[in-house]
Amino acid sequence: MAEKMTHNEQVVQRAREAYMSGKTKDVEFRKKQLKALMRMYEENEAAFCSALAKDLHKPKQESVLLELNLLKDDIRHILARIDEWTKPESTPTNIVTLFDKPVIYHDPYGVVLIMGAWNYPVQLALLPVAGAIAAGNCVILKPSEVSSTTAETIAELIPKYLDNECFHVVCGGIPETTELLKSRFDYIFYTGSPQVGKIVREAANKHLTPTTLELGGKSPLYIDDSVDMDIAVRRIMWGKCINVGQTCIAPDYVLCSQQVQTKFVDKARDVLKEWYGEDPRSSPDLCRIVSDKHVERLAEYLKDGKVVIGGDVNREERWISPTILVDVDPKSKVMTEEIFGPILPIVNVDSPYDAIKFINEREKPLTLYIFTKQEIISDLLLKNTTSGGSCVNDTMLHLAERPLAFYVFSNKSDLVNVLMEQVPYGGCTVNDVMFHAAVHDLPFGGIGNSGMGAYHGKASYDTFTHRKSCLIRNYNKIAETIGKSRYPPYSEKKTKFLSQMLREQPFPSLKFVPYLIAFGLGVASVFAYKGIAKDGLREWMSQRVRSPLWLFRSSET
Repeated sequence: MAEKMTHNEQVVQRAREAYMSGKTKDVEFRKKQLKALMRMYEENEAAFCSALAKDLHKPKQESVLLELNLLKDDIRHILARIDEWTKPESTPTNIVTLFDKPVIYHDPYGVVLIMGAWNYPVQLALLPVAGAIAAGNCVILKPSEVSSTTAETIAELIPKYLDNECFHVVCGGIPETTELLKSRFDYIFYTGSPQVGKIVREAANKHLTPTTLELGGKSPLYIDDSVDMDIAVRRIMWGKCINVGQTCIAPDYVLCSQQVQTKFVDKARDVLKEWYGEDPRSSPDLCRIVSDKHVERLAEYLKDGKVVIGGDVNREERWISPTILVDVDPKSKVMTEEIFGPILPIVNVDSPYDAIKFINEREKPLTLYIFTKQEIISDLLLKNTTSGGSCVNDTMLHLAERPLAFYVFSNKSDLVNVLMEQVPYGGCTVNDVMFHAAVHDLPFGGIGNSGMGAYHGKASYDTFTHRKSCLIRNYNKIAETIGKSRYPPYSEKKTKFLSQMLREQPFPSLKFVPYLIAFGLGVASVFAYKGIAKDGLREWMSQRVRSPLWLFRSSET
């Protein structure tokens, strides 16, 4: 007698049956679901903002700009391009396949599991859902139980807007997630910590399920004395203060000289007072730490350096003030663990080369930030580091073994380029923070300990799409004459001849020109084939050369 399926198994089975029906392969169906998702955001903004305020004390401006607007803009981006994205791709040919049709078709994976995170519980759960829908998949969504009010809101709204057979929400904690991971999925997309990411990957490996992991890491920020310090500090502290630093691509630590550190701290003190007043805890524009456990973790980090700004803790309110630490031991916890809070340590380096060495000795970051006006500095960092992405002269809008993000602030463009090349990271922003994550055409993702795979815009569609290669051959006589060299008996002449014919050739773009070239090559190949063909080829050719029309027939009449 078969065992009774659990609720989660039944949900997965329903989604698989819906996928097997073929309804999600219809592009018009996908568009309809994406438009319904858009309506869900537009008609329930107040409900989402209320849930985010309850879970994270998130201000409405952050909820709208960094959660809902990103989701709506992503859907607009997809809808404007989905017809083009879903078309089969043509690829170049060689002489042997000149008359054939090499095509790449786009197939959905099938039933995909998407697991969201608690820090941006709407955006990080639902942004990949749009990509999965666009690619034609059915989705099981597991929002984070830590932001429980938001998870309940998503679970309540999804069935009201999306197809109930194709799209499902499963809520719960560790037991529910563990059970869910026992099911076989066709793709898994996880956002969260590296520790849990390894568990997800291990579960996926049992079924050889392809996986995207959007993890965390320590995103470094390099700043030199060439920048406009007022602008740079505002951009950096904004990136550290939104969601009180609970952002995977928030700058995690600053690398700069002692002289820059002094100017930075003085300006940061003035900026924080301007933004949040004498008592930041009473400001309506700052979030709270998500849980008591994370408050205790962050409070321990305050012991790892000298507090020069902030350092206030209120456990009852889950509050930690925006804080800057100096004189930090590079081996301390605040410098070896992802902070995920409003604490910004500063480490002194004498040169960008020291910064590169410091970054490359650690895990690869998700993002690299570079603040400089010197192009040579940004080039140096970008070319000598590895990260998931980067942003120059800002933070976060580009959207660690190796860091998740890397930030450089400098006006020396030559030095920027060197830094960008020499450090490993997931992404980079130069002269700002986090803005790379808001550019739809920039894939967002990590490397090494900060994750694998990428999404946002076209990258989301590609992530949930299997590119299926196909060569459609015909019975053209020229191609067959050229290809005869593959048949036994083998010889050195056949090997050399076929090697030349299979080599990719640069053909003009005009469609008729390759045919003329092929005609000439076909005639030439006949003569070349004399020495390697079996008896009877000359007689066969003589019977057909009287009428050249046979060259363009796909089969004999």
